[in-house]
Amino acid sequence: MSIDAARPTINDVAERAGVSRTTVSNALNGKGTIGAETIERVKRVADELGYEPNAMARGLRQSKLGVISLLIRPLESLDTAMPEGVDYFLRFAGSAALAAMDHGYSLMLISDPTKPGAPPSSLAADGCLVEAPIRNDPALTLLDRKRIPFVAVGVDPARADAFPAIAQQTERDTRLALDHLLDAGARRVALVTGTDENSWNAHARRGYEQWAAEHGIEPMIRARDETSGVDGGRTVAHELLTGDAPPDGVYCLTGRHAAGFVAGARELGVGVPDDLLVVAGSDAVMNRTSTPTITALDLRPVETARLAVDALIRLLDGEPVDWSSLDPASELVVRDSTSRRNGDAAVTA
Repeated sequence: MSIDAARPTINDVAERAGVSRTTVSNALNGKGTIGAETIERVKRVADELGYEPNAMARGLRQSKLGVISLLIRPLESLDTAMPEGVDYFLRFAGSAALAAMDHGYSLMLISDPTKPGAPPSSLAADGCLVEAPIRNDPALTLLDRKRIPFVAVGVDPARADAFPAIAQQTERDTRLALDHLLDAGARRVALVTGTDENSWNAHARRGYEQWAAEHGIEPMIRARDETSGVDGGRTVAHELLTGDAPPDGVYCLTGRHAAGFVAGARELGVGVPDDLLVVAGSDAVMNRTSTPTITALDLRPVETARLAVDALIRLLDGEPVDWSSLDPASELVVRDSTSRRNGDAAVTA
């Protein structure tokens, strides 16, 4: 994406809509006496061209603001921006803010700029980071149309090669976790994913299905809404562990689901790790402090955020980016839920 592409002007909108500059200005700012049909036509043309009339955004197009925005897409579906027991988003945002400062920029957290009523300031930035975009993500579409440089952390599942992105190696991470469960003694391994339509859920499922086929394991897959948290993990544990041929190993993508699964197993008298081995696909505070502690993948949000900021700065500076080299290499932290030994160990993907 080039930040040197010609920016649409009010003259472009006026010419395309067949009206005067004054009419464009009044239509977009709710001034004057203009017919509804003309207002609708002007707004449609402005949107098609990617013209931004907001004063701050006009300043952005003309000079550097020194601001990077960050959209953490999973927070749009969670019930809170600070889910209990989860520190991934805090670590990612904090690292991104400090990395931005190293480059002379400030970081601004934003919500989805495509939502009705989103403040104009959502787009008032030199560039944007989008963490975990969803399928056909409207925010990526908007940023691309507005010609605002951006870097996605995780690809859009429907448009994997369409935009600049750090492609997280979710299938590789999934194999790392599943191989560990197999090595630790599990033979009937289940997968519990979230329901957000992002590449993390989709690629984990694909990696699990391929791994299960290779090892002759009957797939057991359940999806629970990310907002269900610990309770969601608990309910799926009761569902799977009371059925025929219950799993003796489970890979839960979210840390909260993993903690809930362990809690549900204990309620049913299923011992962890004696009867059941559990791995979380994203490390969280509750995984490190629960009883038993839960083996988890450290997705290295601190390193990932810094890589994303560095890549975005290179785009802003017109420098090339080697996307294939941007791999923070997740780490499997082995804890009590998959081992009867005391102490932690780490396995790097």
